[in-house]
Amino acid sequence: MERRIAAMDTSIPNAGRVYDYVLGGTHNFEADRQAAEYMISLVPSTRRWVRMLRMFLQEAVLRLSAEGFDCFLDLASGLPTVDHIHQVVPHARVIYVDNDPVVVAYGTQLLEGNPRVRYIEADIRDIDALLKSPVIPELFGDNRKVAIGFNAVTCFLADDEIRRIVHALYDWAAPGSKMFATFETKDPNLMTPRMQQFVDMFERMGSPYHFLTLEKSIELMKPWEADEPGFQPLAEWLGLQDQITEADREGVGLEFYGAILVKR
Repeated sequence: MERRIAAMDTSIPNAGRVYDYVLGGTHNFEADRQAAEYMISLVPSTRRWVRMLRMFLQEAVLRLSAEGFDCFLDLASGLPTVDHIHQVVPHARVIYVDNDPVVVAYGTQLLEGNPRVRYIEADIRDIDALLKSPVIPELFGDNRKVAIGFNAVTCFLADDEIRRIVHALYDWAAPGSKMFATFETKDPNLMTPRMQQFVDMFERMGSPYHFLTLEKSIELMKPWEADEPGFQPLAEWLGLQDQITEADREGVGLEFYGAILVKR
């Protein structure tokens, strides 16, 4: 792990560290900060939406913890910083997953000494291999009634990949398990040059990015069923409707949704 961190090329922006910077974190480098500021200059609402994504995660985790969930499997986690799951519910057992070896190495170092948290290096597109990881039963025991984080993920996956992952998780999880998820949507008929440049930046960081519609998001999450209150804009989840303006739609009908889903 230390060798990976030492070998890290900090002159190249990394999506996980860019996200950390936009959240207000400190685990990032100058290249990450420059990339983030450039993306914010293209899409000024980026910081607002990213912070709402993290606020939804916190709200969902607290709700699920209050329902009795104490095992959280979080997919495509990024860096475990800025009030991530293990900080919001410190009594819970948490497994973070990411496919970026540098993010995992750095994240593991940050979590050192916490016996209730693990970090798995895995690509969620190979979901079957991930679910066979010995780390899961080592930390969760035989408990498969778990809370699964699927946040800011669908924008980086093809539709068939989302379907396969969602079905595999449904088959693996015990009845009563829940998934807390977010979805990045826009009007499919609208695109601006600035938004296209924003999307292209993710491509250059090795993380191709695309938007779904709300209808497609709902379809792709089946057979999981939406728990109350269903698929709702993040601003409604958080009671912040008055803080989203037309300018935040960025001329493309930009909207972020959150949902808690359940396996009956």
